[in-house]
Amino acid sequence: MNSAWTQKVKGQGRGRGRGRGHAGATPDLPSPGATMGSENKASSERRFAEIRSSDREIAQRLSTHTLSSDEDDDDDDDDEDGGKKMKVLRSALSPYTTHTGSSVVDLLDQSAHFLKEVCESGGVTCLICISTVRRTQPVWSCVCCFCMLHLSCIQKWARDSALLLSLTTEDSVKDPPWPCPKCRFEYSASQTPQRYLCYCGKEVEPEPNPWLLPHSCGQVCERALGDTCTHTCLLLCHPGPCPPCPQMVSVSCACGKSPAVPRRCSSSLWSCRSPCGRTLRCGTHSCTHTCHPGECEPCPRVSVQKCVCGRKREERPCASPEWHCEQVCGRTLSCGNHSCERVCHAGACGECPRAGNRCCPCGKTRIVLPCTQDVPTCGDTCGKRLECGRLIHTCSMRCHHGPCETCRQEVEKTCRCGRYTRLLACHKEDYTCDTKCSKLRSCSRHHCKRKCCAGTCPPCDQICNRMLGCRNHRCPAACHPGSCYPCPEQVSVSCHCGSTVVTVPCGRERSTRPPRCKQICRKPPPCPDHNPLQHRCHVGPCPPCMQICARPLPGCNHTCPASCHRESIVMPSNPQVVLSGPWEQRSAPVAVKMSLPCPPCALPVPRSCLGQHEMFDRPCHTLSLPSVSCGRVCGRTLSCGNHSCSLECHHVSSSPGSDSSQAGPECVSCDQGCSHPRPDGCSHPCALPCHSGKCPPCGQTLRKRCHCRIISLYIQCVKFTTADDEGKQLLMSCQNQCPKQLVCGHRCKLLCHAGECERSCSQRVKIRCPCKRIRKDVPCVRVQAQECVLMCDETCRELQKKQAEALAAEERAALDQEMKQQQLELELFQNRLKGRRKKRRVTSDVDSDEPSLWSRLKILLPLCGVLLAVAVFFLLRSTNEETDRE
Repeated sequence: MNSAWTQKVKGQGRGRGRGRGHAGATPDLPSPGATMGSENKASSERRFAEIRSSDREIAQRLSTHTLSSDEDDDDDDDDEDGGKKMKVLRSALSPYTTHTGSSVVDLLDQSAHFLKEVCESGGVTCLICISTVRRTQPVWSCVCCFCMLHLSCIQKWARDSALLLSLTTEDSVKDPPWPCPKCRFEYSASQTPQRYLCYCGKEVEPEPNPWLLPHSCGQVCERALGDTCTHTCLLLCHPGPCPPCPQMVSVSCACGKSPAVPRRCSSSLWSCRSPCGRTLRCGTHSCTHTCHPGECEPCPRVSVQKCVCGRKREERPCASPEWHCEQVCGRTLSCGNHSCERVCHAGACGECPRAGNRCCPCGKTRIVLPCTQDVPTCGDTCGKRLECGRLIHTCSMRCHHGPCETCRQEVEKTCRCGRYTRLLACHKEDYTCDTKCSKLRSCSRHHCKRKCCAGTCPPCDQICNRMLGCRNHRCPAACHPGSCYPCPEQVSVSCHCGSTVVTVPCGRERSTRPPRCKQICRKPPPCPDHNPLQHRCHVGPCPPCMQICARPLPGCNHTCPASCHRESIVMPSNPQVVLSGPWEQRSAPVAVKMSLPCPPCALPVPRSCLGQHEMFDRPCHTLSLPSVSCGRVCGRTLSCGNHSCSLECHHVSSSPGSDSSQAGPECVSCDQGCSHPRPDGCSHPCALPCHSGKCPPCGQTLRKRCHCRIISLYIQCVKFTTADDEGKQLLMSCQNQCPKQLVCGHRCKLLCHAGECERSCSQRVKIRCPCKRIRKDVPCVRVQAQECVLMCDETCRELQKKQAEALAAEERAALDQEMKQQQLELELFQNRLKGRRKKRRVTSDVDSDEPSLWSRLKILLPLCGVLLAVAVFFLLRSTNEETDRE
């Protein structure tokens, strides 16, 4: 997707389609494409000339003025870039203030302020973490105050706010809201930002583009400009509120008397400055104010007006014609016996309130009497509910006129906090105990401590006094839950001379660099010998003098070519200070400014090295010293013929006519080992020192693990390195059976070998039918492939059937035995009942008959049957287990 600023070049701007000729136009007129091409060519040439002239001016300025430090270069670039950005910003907002006299200045200034902050480096500060919002960091903007915060910071702020709300409130909140850290505009939990969006919300995670504003997608904003305006914002995706609508519309004045004139849509409401003249609500006077929007104000004049009943006249505001006097009506009602008791009213007085069917004071008896007679009491109990409001408390007096008595019944009343109860008269108010409330107030920091609190603790009346994020001030608001508001203070950061001042949020003054000042530095020059170079105001010491010293050097005709070293910063050597004890610490060395002597003359003079490898330039002050080494390796061939002298360049005594490349007595003797390459696979060094010719065979022994990784084998290095791949595999085999297990669980039958074992297992295993009666030996390979499966035959089925019949017979015998046991118990119970009845009738002692032997055995028969069945079951089970083992 191309950005809007790139798409605009491809299409035509507003108004370019006007004045085009039709198909029948004369060919003498130039075509619109040719005219537009000539205009573009002229504009491009003009821009090229302007850029070339500006480049020449900058080059001339840099060639004539020498800057004192690299920081000034950065300052110039930043100032130039800042000036260009402000120029572009002013040119972008200039159409919003032209062609109208009453623009919305506040909204336009606010939009320009946000654009300026984004254009400046480090101009936007996150109020949560008090750090700079960078152009590559995901951000979020508030829809109310448009403050820009880090996306991660606002997500953590929303989670903490929701957690704090759930901890401070007893009832669970379904959608806990969270406020904006700056303006406290509330958002719901579903509105918590989850993705990084551009300012207009069209693009997710916009990529940083150096040609666009930070966090902008580059497309047209197209946000609605207001409720009354139907147009959309024409700026590219931008921070802050949209500027006022710049569209031109034809509107008349507020009163509608003047003709329509073209004006900006943002300032479409205008006044013609003539009297309004519309009739006011009183219907008598007209509006005398100048042309204004909306409804007219109430009539400010005073007139004589009658009250509602018409008896009294007073001067009152014309805007409120209806009023009531304080006189009672007093007109005779329809009954002819009573008068109206209502205060000043309009319309008829109505019928007499004492006429018709009336009730006694308690309301139980209804009677018809003339309006001149009062209704007598009925003599029954009053029974009205008393003022206490309880259903069971009623008036116990006889039917009477006037109010009922006070309720004097004693009831059990609870104090406000609900801890204690007491018997009190019903008409008395609730009492309070002396127990202090121990609940936390809404701030979740301080206790209520109010006596007999009903649970609705008042808000905390103490000062918050928590340290704000700026670490300079404390929160002056009343004690509250959650995070404090960001510090509203602004701090001024000035340059060294105080001419340039910038305002930053409180807390950023520690990390904010002093502003760049365009004034000349006023500090005294560090070097009095040279004329100081002018540079701008800066922080810290002035840059050192970079001019040439040019003082004559001692013992030489040259001058000092070094930079000025009159005020050099030197770190003195730390003297040996004796400490008083372990509690005393050494002080850090402090740099000192001092004048250093000129360095020795370093002009180059040609001279050869000791080994006569090359000619090199030596400093002028070292001419009196002997030759020195060039630093190279000697490189002369040693007597072994394989190596060279590794000493640094040194003097070598040689006879006339000898080869200069051969080593002399001053060179080192060869003490290295043999350097011939070893055979493939042999890592042992040669046993002989450095020599010529072939090396003897290796006599070392290798220690290798066999293929099964169990036994260590010792192999001669010569045999192993000269053998082929098959021979190496044979040498590394221990000739034992492979200990690895196959997939089936059996051990590999091969000897120690390399690689994976064979998958086919030749071991013979036993398989059985489902009833485990038939057995058969088959290879393990067929069992793994499920090719051999034994099924039960007719004999197996007959045995299973017999076992089932025997089990059913045992169950039937056990059931019959249980029925017999129950019948025996029933007979014994009946016999006992008969014996008790006989004993009641017989008064003398009768000897009870002793039970016979058969009756005793009858009781033991069921127990013996159960034991026999259990023994048979365990016998059959042990027999099956032995069969399975076989």
